[in-house]
Parts: sequence; C-alpha cells; structure tokens
Amino acid sequence: MTRKKLKKFRFLFIGIFIAVISLGGFVLKKYFENHRCANTLSCEESFIVSVNNDEKAIFNGIVIDPPDIDLAQKSAEPHVLGSESPKGEKRIYVDLTTQTLKAYEGDTLFLETKISSGKWAPTPLGDFRIWTKIRAAKMSGGKGADYYYLPNVPYIMFFSNSEIASSRGFALHGTYWHNNFGHAMSHGCVNLRITDARKLYYWAEPFTTENESKPATKDSPGTLITIYGKAP
Repeated sequence: MTRKKLKKFRFLFIGIFIAVISLGGFVLKKYFENHRCANTLSCEESFIVSVNNDEKAIFNGIVIDPPDIDLAQKSAEPHVLGSESPKGEKRIYVDLTTQTLKAYEGDTLFLETKISSGKWAPTPLGDFRIWTKIRAAKMSGGKGADYYYLPNVPYIMFFSNSEIASSRGFALHGTYWHNNFGHAMSHGCVNLRITDARKLYYWAEPFTTENESKPATKDSPGTLITIYGKAP
C-alpha cells in the first residue's frame, strides 16, 4: 500500500473514530437527560418521609429556617376533600406558559393558583399520575451557586408516566424558600404555596388522612396531571 493510500486511510479512520465518539457522547447526554433525577442528590431519599426541624435550608446561597412539622399534630379544621357527592374525575392541569395550576372535579373548578415550574431544569410535559404522596421529605441538588438543601419540603405529590419514571422524582409540592410564584423557580418540580399544596394534597387521590403518606394502588390510582405549555 502506498504512502498516499495509508495517509488517506489514516484520515478516514480518524474521522470514523471522532464520529463514533461524538455519537456516543450524544447518546450518553440524551440518556442522562432522560434519566435525570429532579433532585440530583436526593431522589431516593425524597421518597422517604423525613422531618428535620433542627436543620437549616439553603437556596440560592441563602440560609433559611424551614417550617417546623409535627406529624403527630391533628388539625382542628377538617380537610377539604372535594364535594361529598363526586361530580366526576379529579384532574390537575399545569400550564407552564402562564405558570398556573387548575384542579377540577368533573367540570367543577376546585383550585386555581400560581405555580413555579422548572428554571434550572425543565418540568416534563405530558399526562401523568400521582404515584405516591409524601407528607414531608428532604430535597437537595444542584451545584455551586445553584446548590439547594431543603429539609421539611411539605405536601409532596410525586408523579410519573411510562416515559418519565417515578425514580426521577418529579413532584408537585409546597414551597417555603421563595415567594416568586408565577415565575419559573424550580429544578424541575412544580412549586406551590404551602396553603395550596395542602389543599391539593388532601383533595387529590390516593386519599390520605391527616399527615398521612400513601402510594397509589391499582384500586386507588393517583389523580391525573396534565402538564403543557412552555415556561417563559
């Protein structure tokens, strides 16, 4: 084989090698994007009921006192669980464009409120079901200036579907570390005011009693959540 042909094959081999490496990098990037945990440091931990009243929270570099939670405490006020005579299927709609959430029981509007969706990472689009409800848990993630550590995240409703696995940790939940609702502020979850999250938690399926955490089952599937639009 002549030197000219060897040089040609060498460049061809290098080109193929670079293409394979680039394709592999692209595939890996897509894999990790599709399997990214919403709480990058605590997905498994977030699925466990956790109350840490002595810890401090950190968000955007600011140290915050999380609200105290007493799982043994019983409220004097009854929870709003929807109408006594159900008017239809319960559904939750999250509009990322307007940063709003609406909850319906049949055609009856139960709740309408502002939310904060993903800013540092996108909130997934599609139809989901609540697969478990956790009364309180710790969430943490991010890096550098985006690092966050949030004990006592209240009224968590984790959701998933056939494309977004439950292990990725996306949820609707109460939020105490900011009050900028109506604007994207999360790492992928749907942030709610604590009062709104509490209403939704006890209204949505699966049914839960005071301070209870419970997974959905075949006989008691979670409420359907539809997320659409594009965060501004």
